[in-house]
Amino acid sequence: MSLEEKPLPADFVVDESVATAIRAHLKDEKLPCAKAFAIATKHDITPITVGQTADALNVHLSHCQLGLFGYPEHKKAWPATNVASQPMPPKLEDAIRAALSDNGTLACINAWNIAAHFNISKMLVAYIADQMGVRIGPCQLGAF
Repeated sequence: MSLEEKPLPADFVVDESVATAIRAHLKDEKLPCAKAFAIATKHDITPITVGQTADALNVHLSHCQLGLFGYPEHKKAWPATNVASQPMPPKLEDAIRAALSDNGTLACINAWNIAAHFNISKMLVAYIADQMGVRIGPCQLGAF
């Protein structure tokens, strides 16, 4: 789905200070995920609001912190970051299974929480979930 096709809430209004922050943090005309979260924190707004503002500005997100999209030459960041070589904590797969939604997906926020719980990278959680056949979604920024 293109940005033009993504629906925004009917009452959504672009906050110009958020739009300015997004424009200031663009890298190669895209907004890195980590910068989007920093903007949300600085402006005391939800990450989805930043994502929706980026959509309204026709700005694509990049460098997903789970490694799912936005990396050059790789569909996912895992090969470039060698995430597969990181040690997997015992019970990580159990934690992922326990965090699945009713439809069998792992919400981005749950992946982040699991990473924090085990003190491991977010990418490792996403990589292991992928190896388990688990899809991740929804994204906290609304990318997917």
